[in-house]
Amino acid sequence: MNQNRNNIGILLIYSLVVFFIGNQLLPITDPVESNYVETAKEMILTGNYFSPVIYGNYWYDKPILFYLELIAAFQWFGFTDFAARFFPAVFSTIGLFLTYGFGACLAGRRQGLAAALILGTSLEYWYIGHAVITDMTLFVTVSGTLIAFYLGWSRNRPVYYYLAFAAAALAVLTKGPIGLCLPGLIILLFLLVQRSLRSLLSWHILLGFLLFAALCAVWYYPMYRMHGMDFVDTFLGVHNALRATVPEHPRDDVWYFYLLVFLAGFFPWSLLGLPAAVRHIVHRRISLPSSPADRFLAIWAVTVFLCFQCFATKYVTYTMPYMMPLAILTARYFGQNVRFFRTAAAVMAAAYLLLDTMVAPAIMNQNSGRKLAMYLQQVVPAGRQAQILSYQVPYPASLVYYSGLDVRRLEKAEDIAREKPHGMTWTSRNVMPFQAMEEIPDDRPVFLLTSSKHGEDVSQVPGIWRQIGQVGDWLIFERQ
Repeated sequence: MNQNRNNIGILLIYSLVVFFIGNQLLPITDPVESNYVETAKEMILTGNYFSPVIYGNYWYDKPILFYLELIAAFQWFGFTDFAARFFPAVFSTIGLFLTYGFGACLAGRRQGLAAALILGTSLEYWYIGHAVITDMTLFVTVSGTLIAFYLGWSRNRPVYYYLAFAAAALAVLTKGPIGLCLPGLIILLFLLVQRSLRSLLSWHILLGFLLFAALCAVWYYPMYRMHGMDFVDTFLGVHNALRATVPEHPRDDVWYFYLLVFLAGFFPWSLLGLPAAVRHIVHRRISLPSSPADRFLAIWAVTVFLCFQCFATKYVTYTMPYMMPLAILTARYFGQNVRFFRTAAAVMAAAYLLLDTMVAPAIMNQNSGRKLAMYLQQVVPAGRQAQILSYQVPYPASLVYYSGLDVRRLEKAEDIAREKPHGMTWTSRNVMPFQAMEEIPDDRPVFLLTSSKHGEDVSQVPGIWRQIGQVGDWLIFERQ
């Protein structure tokens, strides 16, 4: 009991230091985080807590759960950076305790603590634990699905199957069909290897599917009734099928992408484990896992890696669900000396605290509109409806979030139709308001934003423009 209490205390202190302290210093960045926070902010301001909305338009990028997390945090703590990062930190903590609990069930509390510390000190887990994106919630819900299934199967306790289906429903409400398909594929492959497919014939599985469908229907069915095929085509078509078949960033669609992600994301343990892996390969001591638990963990990790390797669109965060089984397996082989892991956790906690408070804020400010918003709020005439134009730069959604100003993407009239959302293409993400270059209004103050790289291009915009300031790489012009 004392050992368990001490382990819980270690994990709580580590989570507090690494995932909560310093969050108020980390600004919201473009292009991803800002879309989530701006959507949640608009949902609060309009009193709409069901259909995600951004720039006054319905937004079918992700399901509702993560937006509800942001809404709750904003209502508790206000529209602050700490609030935006609160639930990623909470779910990071939950993820550590899931790893500790599952690792302890499989190999004892000593190994469970080592696994949790391996996971918590890895670079990618630290990064996702602060990022205002859906991936940490997905990590916890998918991991919970797989843990609950294995406990139900290995202990012959069907009640765990219901927990697995409930967790899968939360995963689907976080990121869509992948929340069921990914753990479902892992479970199917494991049962095939174990020659235990008959386990799926249990009536508890059927009832579990009914529970899953009922939970998902709470949001998906009303969304379909309210928005029809527009919701289906955009959410399932663009943000699921298109991601799997057409690369959003073609330069990343290479075979070695996730190998690099593993080496960097599982640092420092990926590097510490390489020498041992090489020795095993040289001496031909690699063999298939002998125990069902190790087989389950290995299939879990390998399936996640191969599944997303087959996706055309690749993101650093996609393979994150393999980190829990990797941490537990690593602890099996390198976790005998718990004192070493406690020391490593203390060192990494200090390093991450330094990153959170000193290094990351400076880097993130370069991709955030927070300082620009503070500047514009001082120069934009109070009480007058001004228009802000972004030109030749990625649309600064974080500026909209921080300032509440009317920011429009400036394009030639002939280009707007091509750039606006249409069909099964990546233009579906261009839901920001546009302004035709030939139709800039002359009845209000107009400010133009661009980067230092494109400062000279402002001469191509109709009107007389005077530079009035610079914030970082942003140049601010005012129409005379």
